[in-house]
Order: sequence, then C-alpha cells, then structure tokens
Amino acid sequence: MFDSLLNRRLFLKASMACALLLAGRKPVFSKTAADKKLPEGKLSLYNTHSRERLTIDYRDPDGNYSPDALKSLNWILRCHYTGEVANMDLRVIEHLNLVDKRLGGGNEFHIISGYRSPEYNGLLRSEGHRVAKHSLHLKGKAIDISIPGVGLDKLRRTALNLSYGGVGYYPGAGFVHLDSGSFRTW
Repeated sequence: MFDSLLNRRLFLKASMACALLLAGRKPVFSKTAADKKLPEGKLSLYNTHSRERLTIDYRDPDGNYSPDALKSLNWILRCHYTGEVANMDLRVIEHLNLVDKRLGGGNEFHIISGYRSPEYNGLLRSEGHRVAKHSLHLKGKAIDISIPGVGLDKLRRTALNLSYGGVGYYPGAGFVHLDSGSFRTW
C-alpha cells in the first residue's frame, strides 16, 4: 500500500512539473530544501558550422533560467542550413550540462548539429544520410557533439552512466548524439 501511494505521489509530482514546464512557468530543476545543490548551469559551446562560440550561465543556483541566456543558446544551436531558430528543450540543455560536469566541467562542446529544420532534415535523408524522418533534432530535443581532447568513447560512456535521455554513438562521423527522449542507446 505504501509503495503504491509513494508511486502515485511521485507520478502526480512529475505530472505537475511537466505541466508547469510546458506552460513555461517553472524550471526543469527546481530546488527545495530537501534537494541537493544543483550543478552549475554554465556551458561553453562552439558551433562547427558557423564558427561561433558561446560561454554562458543559463541557470542560477536556485534553478531559475535566464531568458536572455536561453535565447543565446537557441541561436547558437539553430539550423545551420536554413538559419531557423527553435526553442531548445531545457532537458537536452541540462543533459549536456550534466555530461560536462561529470567530465570535470569547463569543457567546450563542439556542436555538429542542434536544431534541424524540416528542410535540412529532408535534404540529409535525400542524400542518403541515415537520419530519422521524425528526428528529435526537428523538435529541438537533440544535439550532436564532440569535445576536443576527450575521446568519443569516453564522452559516450559518461553520457550512458547518467542514464538520462538518448545516447547515440557515431565514431565514424566524429560525434555523440544526446537527446531528451527516454533513456536508450545505439
């Protein structure tokens, strides 16, 4: 009985958090007195296509996101083919941040692909690239990355150890895919 009540409470809390997140009212990570300290919400990114760099504090220690910082993240993670900007899912941003912190922090992620416009995704498919027709990149929920000086295998293992979101391994193409979908690997 206690287990089902606990599971029901957890489900209700998670549902409420998701509803608030979708409504744009509450951050992905909210801090309460019982929570551990949040990891620093800071990322360093380099877009390999636009050659732009960004180092930014996107979340404060209390779990509040900076709208201006999120706008900057959306910009650097835009579709490099069309220039289209999308709102990136905060969960994929946090996935990236957790990987960085597990690797010691302060890493510069090289972004191979963030948001992908339908036009660009279709072009990749027509050219024979094995991209999903309904890729999470189309929804701003996926990022393909590498980190200079960090082996792809180590980057992959670090992401897998988090058991958070999808982790794809593409050593031939030189990147690891992270997304905010359910935990899975390929």
